[in-house]
Amino acid sequence: MSSELHDYAEARGLPATLPIFPLHSALLLPGCRLPLNIFEPRYLQMVEDALEDDRLVGMIQPLDPDNDRHDPPIQDVGCAGRIASFRETDDGRYLTSLIGVSRFRVVREIPTTKLYRVVEAQWTPFAADRARHDFAEIDREELVANLRAYFDVRGLEANWRAIEDSGNEELVNSLAMVCPFDSSEKQALLEADDLEQRSRLVIALMNMAVLHRANSATVH
Repeated sequence: MSSELHDYAEARGLPATLPIFPLHSALLLPGCRLPLNIFEPRYLQMVEDALEDDRLVGMIQPLDPDNDRHDPPIQDVGCAGRIASFRETDDGRYLTSLIGVSRFRVVREIPTTKLYRVVEAQWTPFAADRARHDFAEIDREELVANLRAYFDVRGLEANWRAIEDSGNEELVNSLAMVCPFDSSEKQALLEADDLEQRSRLVIALMNMAVLHRANSATVH
C-alpha cells in the first residue's frame, strides 16, 4: 500500500482497504441510497464487520454478468456506501440501506481469511464525489423530454411533480440508478467524469431505447 494512498485515506476519513460486494446490475452513486437484501453467509459476515468498523461497503459489478463463479473478476471502479440503516429478519437476513459516499478504483485485491473479498481502494481520482453538484450545467429540458418518451414506451409511471422539484444531481443520479439499463451501461454511468457527462449519457441511453422500440414496432 502506498504511503500517499494511506495519507489520503486518513485525511479524508476513507479507508485504504474496503470490503466489496460484487453484484450484477447494481449501481450505487454518491449521495444516493441503495437497499440491499443480504442472505449469503459471506455478506452477512461483511455487514457485521462493517457495522463494527466504519460501516463502509464497496459495491462493484462483475466484469462478465454471465460469470457465475464464486469470486468472478470485477470491474476496476465501484462506489463505496455507508450502511445507513440495518434490520435483521426472523429468517436471518439483513435488510440494509447504503448511502453512496465516493467512487473508488481497485488497486489490487487483498488476501484475507474473511469469507468476503477485500480490495485496496484508491479514492484520489474521485475527490469531487464528496461535493454536491445541483448547480452543474445539464440540459434539464432535454433530459425530461427524453424521460417522458422513455417512460411512455416502457409503460412506466412517474411522479412528475417530484421530478420537477428535484435538484439536478438527485434527478440525474436517481435516473441512472433506477432505469433498467444493462450492466455495461450502468458501469459507464458510474464512471462518467461529472454530472453533465452522466446526464448526457442518460439522455443517449433513453433515446436509444425509444428508437429501438419504434424500429421494432415498424418491423412487426
